[in-house]
Amino acid sequence: MYQYNDNDQTLIEERVAQFRGQTERYLKGEIGEDEFRALRLMNGLYIQTHAPMLRVAIPYGLLSSKQVRKLASIARDYDKGYCHFSTRQNVQYNWPELKKVPDILAELATVQMHAIQTSGNCMRNTTTDHLAGACPDELEDPRPYCEIIRQWTILHPEFAYLPRKFKIAVSASQQDRAATQFHDIGVHIVKNAEGETGFRILVGGGLGRTPVIGQEIKPFLEKKHLLSYLEAIVRVYNLHGRRDNKYKARIKILVRETGLDKFAEQVEQEWRQIRADLELNEDRIRAMQAQFQAPAYEENAAEDLSFETYRQQDPAFARWVEHNTVGHKIAGYRNVFISLKAPDSPPGDITANQLDAVADLADQYSFGQIRTTHRQNLVLADVRQADLFELWQQLDALTLATPNIGTATDMICCPGLDFCALANAGSIGVAKEINAALDDLDYLHDIGEIKINMSGCMNGCAHQSVGHIGILGVDKKGVEWYQITLGGSSENEAAIGERLGPAVAKDQITPAITSILDVYLKQRADDEENFLQTVKRIGLTPFKEQVYANH
Repeated sequence: MYQYNDNDQTLIEERVAQFRGQTERYLKGEIGEDEFRALRLMNGLYIQTHAPMLRVAIPYGLLSSKQVRKLASIARDYDKGYCHFSTRQNVQYNWPELKKVPDILAELATVQMHAIQTSGNCMRNTTTDHLAGACPDELEDPRPYCEIIRQWTILHPEFAYLPRKFKIAVSASQQDRAATQFHDIGVHIVKNAEGETGFRILVGGGLGRTPVIGQEIKPFLEKKHLLSYLEAIVRVYNLHGRRDNKYKARIKILVRETGLDKFAEQVEQEWRQIRADLELNEDRIRAMQAQFQAPAYEENAAEDLSFETYRQQDPAFARWVEHNTVGHKIAGYRNVFISLKAPDSPPGDITANQLDAVADLADQYSFGQIRTTHRQNLVLADVRQADLFELWQQLDALTLATPNIGTATDMICCPGLDFCALANAGSIGVAKEINAALDDLDYLHDIGEIKINMSGCMNGCAHQSVGHIGILGVDKKGVEWYQITLGGSSENEAAIGERLGPAVAKDQITPAITSILDVYLKQRADDEENFLQTVKRIGLTPFKEQVYANH
């Protein structure tokens, strides 16, 4: 993984000192509320319902075991003993004291971490496939390009005050696991007809109040032009994006109102002026790729057959392997998902003690590295098959081995009214109710892969618009209600879910979800037809009739 140089380290240490001074002046009354708001947002600090919330950047979702131990110690010393992983592969602390936030940032700096640009109208954390560098369907490792983009975006002086927040995702795999079609810019590593590797660029995607699928603006871009072309897009957005209405300020609105063809012309015109000065040379690319060397895999790992023996003898282990591990590009290895969706646990939350244990397991089984995912889970990406049984036993003891990855209880869920000042409705309690109703593993696994995403407000932090089943909390005269959508997807065949009908009351949302799943099980053509295929084939009417039968 990328290691900071002296310039990197100096930058974040100076930023910590700067924010410490700003915080001290604010607490003394020397800086006003509005002025401090802009300063704290630059450093990832929000004011939530009960306390400040600090969002810490995890560039492209990659962590070392040393960094995970630091996250654990911060949760223990400055928070309430836990933290929360978000859908942008970052980590959040919900209970820090404002006066101690500079101390937290100073601790993060000791392990090459920070909270810069995790909030505010700037370019946010660049995300990618959580299996990058380890998956068999990958053209090449996208993480070096993510790091190049990160270095370009960090404290970019021209883009500190964009019309609205700006998000970039990079993918190099056949299966899009990075939701690139729902980002302001999506970058795909592709090959052209001549066999040259470059980038396909998408623009204008996004979720929130107005979900939009991104459009192709450049079918093939040479690697050397990556930064100049991205900069041209952001410059055009910065110049023409709306600043009079925050709900219409995202680039997706600009592209829609301008038209893709005209927007592309504006980008080309800007690009021609700057591309010679921002060229990305081969030496820079190779130097960055050297930072992401493959670990020292065992050559004969596939010859150890103990894994198959354990799988045949222990049904619980076999179930976990089936649902919580996926194939690896190296024979004899697996990618292992650590489920943060155990029953009675808020989705994405993890305790300090669990974090310390995960760091130890990463050192023992996965070359000291951990990844975060868009669905609020963790990944140990380089585990020998021969070690899976021991790893499973230890994860199970930590309540981190629930075999539900990709199932209905592997929900994406925002904090909702429990923490967020913007929320209209609760999310965590509803997720707990749904989990309790679906606690039969045989039933879950019979349903198969299904993604339930639930947000407490229209900002859509939990991506409800692209959930196979989306749940959106709404406020009706002070009462919590929930809208349901079906058929969304953030993967290759991207789709925005269709609203099922009127919102349902809070006490009816769990029965509504179970009714939807029952209709699917009864109506699917065969055991191989997944939920999305069934919804597409039969439409919304059968689901609607069942959900609203007693209304």
